[in-house]
Amino acid sequence: MTNDPRRLVLVASNRGPVSFGFAENGSLTARRGGGGMVSGLTSGLAAAAADGGVLWLCAAITDADREAARRGERAYNGIANSILWFVHHLLFDTPNQPRFDVGFRRDWAAYVAYNKVFADALADEYATGTRVLIQDYHLALAPRLLRDRHPGARIAHFEHTPWAPPDYYRLLPDNVAAAILDGMLGADHAGFLAERWAAAFLDCCEAVLGAEVSRRGGGAGQVSHRGRVTNVAVHPLGVDGEALRDRAREADVRAAVDVISGMAAGRQLIVRVDRTELSKNVIRGLNAYREFLIARPEWHGRVVHLAFAYPSRSGLAEYRDYTYRVHELADEINAEFRRPGWEPLILEVKDDYPRSLAACELADVLLVNPIRDGMNLVAEEGPILSERGCVLVLSREAGSAALIGAEALLVNPYDVSATAEALHTALCMPPGERRRRAAAMASIASARAPRYWLAEQLDALR
Repeated sequence: MTNDPRRLVLVASNRGPVSFGFAENGSLTARRGGGGMVSGLTSGLAAAAADGGVLWLCAAITDADREAARRGERAYNGIANSILWFVHHLLFDTPNQPRFDVGFRRDWAAYVAYNKVFADALADEYATGTRVLIQDYHLALAPRLLRDRHPGARIAHFEHTPWAPPDYYRLLPDNVAAAILDGMLGADHAGFLAERWAAAFLDCCEAVLGAEVSRRGGGAGQVSHRGRVTNVAVHPLGVDGEALRDRAREADVRAAVDVISGMAAGRQLIVRVDRTELSKNVIRGLNAYREFLIARPEWHGRVVHLAFAYPSRSGLAEYRDYTYRVHELADEINAEFRRPGWEPLILEVKDDYPRSLAACELADVLLVNPIRDGMNLVAEEGPILSERGCVLVLSREAGSAALIGAEALLVNPYDVSATAEALHTALCMPPGERRRRAAAMASIASARAPRYWLAEQLDALR
């Protein structure tokens, strides 16, 4: 912490900048935390730390993290990941889920308590002049709880996910839907990654809370609620292109480039880098590749699909089942199409950051087809890293489509046939056009580097 509290920045998030793991001897090891939120904040906070000081408050995630710092999980799995994530990504199988019963009420009480713990910790560290950045749907109640403790605090809340439209948002119990909006409106400034997510939030504030909402012509607006005004703005998150390229020059990435080049064996390479997160739409992506191989037999033996689909949220049954189906479908595709000397699909399930960077560098086509995504930084990192200019096949439901979609091949993530055709179009694109598109996307993404994204939010609290 700094000795000058007026220049201190407090950050609160569920996921932290470091994730712990176990070494073979059982000792704890540390590595960079995953996800776009951590990536953006870690890069963006460097300038703020140099300017005055940063304190980052976070919770444990993995079993090894909990060995380092134990926390309860009902708020995380029971509400944040099973309910709020599903609402904002429109993922519910509504004939069966959600079901708001006694178990849900118990989990909601844990979520409220979890937010109170964070608000109390922030309140204890707060001093006049401190700027507070509260991150994401895990801590939707914390801005209001902190406001109640320190009415004059300068608070921003940033939502890294999409936001559901009112009709879907109202799947939540009435008191919960209102409490989340009211909690976020405890902030002076509410930020979103894309205009459509901010607009949906404004619509929910108006429809659910009856709040007074004004909209700006250039995007987002203001919400008047309980005698306070919250500014709502859009802050697209890009990538620090220079830092990313520097990382890609390191020995572990160069070694991975050699390995993947050997796998491709001179063939064109379709790459995806995702978690087996339901919203990432991995199964429809694999089905699109399968349909592409059926419809375009001329590509047999000439293309390889390298799919990184790292396990995600294995504590939830839906995710375990989904990951199993990804493995099963990959095996089916290879059994159907492989021939001597050609394995059409290579599925990697181990989280390997250097190998992911290498794959993006070598990709001829990068497939990013989420059902919905707050932003999706892989879509931006691929063109920056691309060695010879990759074509981005991008879901129109990703927040990044608003930023770089003009140079991508946009697809409806539910349309498997259209995605298969987009893969063919991408593979056939002339080299000069590939390079032009990739360079344009890289330039746009780099112009929204995390330091600029974060600076806008901090400036909004001055």
